[in-house]
Amino acid sequence: MKEKIRHTVEIKNKRAKFDYELLETFTAGIVLTGTEIKSLRLGKASLVDTFCLVEKGELWVKNMYIAEYFYGTYNNHSTRRDRKLLLTRKEIRKIENEAKNSGFTTLPLRLFINEKGLAKVVVAIAKGKKEYDKRHDIRERDDRREIDRAFKR
Repeated sequence: MKEKIRHTVEIKNKRAKFDYELLETFTAGIVLTGTEIKSLRLGKASLVDTFCLVEKGELWVKNMYIAEYFYGTYNNHSTRRDRKLLLTRKEIRKIENEAKNSGFTTLPLRLFINEKGLAKVVVAIAKGKKEYDKRHDIRERDDRREIDRAFKR
């Protein structure tokens, strides 16, 4: 029996944890075309400036970049099209109710391929941080580094 060689694909939204306070996360499936999943398996995607919206009871990820597949022909996809996320109705309603509140948003944190080979997106309900919160986080991170350096000596 053939053994499959697994390449781990994990694309992260690094700015999300710095700019937002993450309240709750959900793991959602994502609807992709053939050339999109092939390009994603090569790791050619980005979550920079990406956000999620609930429209007509469905959750959509907007402005997500997946590069065109090199070997794709006229069937190739557009790079920044809207893509549907797959969640239960209960989870979508919860996200919609939280996102209605002022200062809250929904954004993707991580895009990965699970052990079955399916593309998944980790979506979070988040609240925007103020400038002083960001400075506080930087100070805490620097203090932790200093403590770690002191113990390693």
